Formats: sequence, structure tokens, C-alpha cells
Amino acid sequence: MTNHYPEGRLVSSEENKCILSDTALMLRAAEDKTILEARALMCTAAHDMVVELPHAVGIIPRREGALGIAEGTVRDIAMLARVGKTVCFTVESADLSGDVPVYTLSRARAQRLCTEEYISRLTAGDVIPATVTHLEPFGAFVDIGCGISSMIPIDAISVSRIAHPNDRFYNGQRIFAVVKAIEDGRVFLTHKELLGTWEQNAANFEVGAVVRGIVRSIESYGVFIEVAPNLAGLAEPHEGLTAGKCVSVGIKSIKPDKMKLKLAVVDTLGAPRPLPPMRYYIRSGHIDRWQYSPDGSSKTVVTDFTAEVGTVQ
Repeated sequence: MTNHYPEGRLVSSEENKCILSDTALMLRAAEDKTILEARALMCTAAHDMVVELPHAVGIIPRREGALGIAEGTVRDIAMLARVGKTVCFTVESADLSGDVPVYTLSRARAQRLCTEEYISRLTAGDVIPATVTHLEPFGAFVDIGCGISSMIPIDAISVSRIAHPNDRFYNGQRIFAVVKAIEDGRVFLTHKELLGTWEQNAANFEVGAVVRGIVRSIESYGVFIEVAPNLAGLAEPHEGLTAGKCVSVGIKSIKPDKMKLKLAVVDTLGAPRPLPPMRYYIRSGHIDRWQYSPDGSSKTVVTDFTAEVGTVQ
């Protein structure tokens, strides 16, 4: 069993649960360097992590808590923040002398294997699974495999502009992302290319329909209202609107040649509802070139992944 997914994707699998419950299988997992997952119960005062195992004790020593902790290049918070959450690990050794087996585990080795066998082989344009770990005003930090972190800048989350990544994501959310570039061993991500082109999004709407939208910005000449993560339109100025407010809008016109959606505010609906499930037009594979704008449009919006180079060392 090989796990190169973000932490939490493996923990409920029958194979993972079976191995954790059987001493012989745990010893075999140690020989095979199998990556497993379980919940971190606590960190001791010495920052050793105690992991929940059926009928056994699991310990991840501090220096094995994450890549870079032993070298001092990563802070202990990288493992302390995992308490109460799922962690990945390999089995390093077993003490079977007592009434309860005690296993020494390593999250750092799991991350090293993930880097060598998966992340080092990524190239610009690869579509990968990720899990949102925390949000900052400038972007979303995500787990791209075994707790290894990368970030999606706020302007790469969607074509429709947002004020904060929490307008689109929440912690723990499972998403997809695209490798934008790889430089000096760091993986840079983007996301908007997976949410559909202008034409794909516009095809879900028709002139005369009334739909729900979210006010994203207010300008002197009008109000930009998002009707889909990769599609926003312009409505005439309207009193009482503020960024983030939910509204109902009528679709007055759809103009592919200018990439314009003309809207009219029908009513205000208050604060946005909980984030709906993300609609992805691409979930796997590889992208060489992505064109958001329709052919013949007065403006061309393109992401060329073949121009991005680099490898993970």
C-alpha cells in the first residue's frame, strides 16, 4: 500500500485499519516502509507525538515529526498543529516485550518517501489532489502529500476576485490544484484553471434568468457580482450593497466576444450562505495550456504551463 495523498485520505481505508490492528502486519509494514495513518492524540512536553493505535502505543519522536525538524529548518508547530488530526507515518521499530506493543513511528520518513516517489516527479501542468490546511489573507496553504505544504496565492484561486481565501475555501476542504511551477525544490500551485473557461461557465446561464450572486467589488461605474467562481458580471450602481453581500440578479445580456455578463440587481439576500461544493471541470491528468477567454474575444487570457520549468530535488 502506497500513500502519497494529503493526510487524512487513507485513515479510514480497510487496509490501513487492518494493518494497524495486527502485530504481524505492523512488523511487515516496517520492513516494506509502508505509509500508514492514524490520529495524533497529544504531544508530550518534549514534543514527542502520541498516536492512537488499536491495542498498542505509537510514538513519533520529536525529530521524526516532520521533515526539517531535526535540522532546525522547520518549527515544531509543524507537528504540534497536528494534535487531534490524522498523521501519516512509517513504522520504524517495535518493542513487544511488555503487555502492550510500543511502536516507534516516523512522519518525517513518510514525507521523505512521498517527496522521492511522488513530488519529485511532478511537472508544471500536473493536476493533483490537495487539502486546505489554513488560510491567510494572501493565499491558501494546502497539503499536497503526507503533510508536505504548498500554497495557492489568492489571485490564483479563481478568476472572480475574492477579498480573502475563505470566500472560496475552508480548512480541511479537499480540493484539486495545478502545479504552476517548481523552483529550488518548492512546488507552486494554481487553482483557477480547474474551474472552467468563460464559455463553460457562461453556458450555465441564459438571458432573462434570475440567479444568486455575491457582490465582490463596488466601483463608481457599477457593481461586480460573482455568479460562479470563474464568472462575474457587472450591474449598474445599487444602493445598500457592500462587498460580500448576497444578491439575486437578472441576466440582461451575455457577450462572449467581450467576455461580458450584464446583470441587474433584483433583491438583496444578506450574508452569503455556507460555501457550496466546488465545481471542477478538470480533476486529474495534465494541462499544457489553458485558455479562459473565448476564441475571437477582444482579450486573451491564457495560462501556458509549458513555459514553467523546474524539478524537485
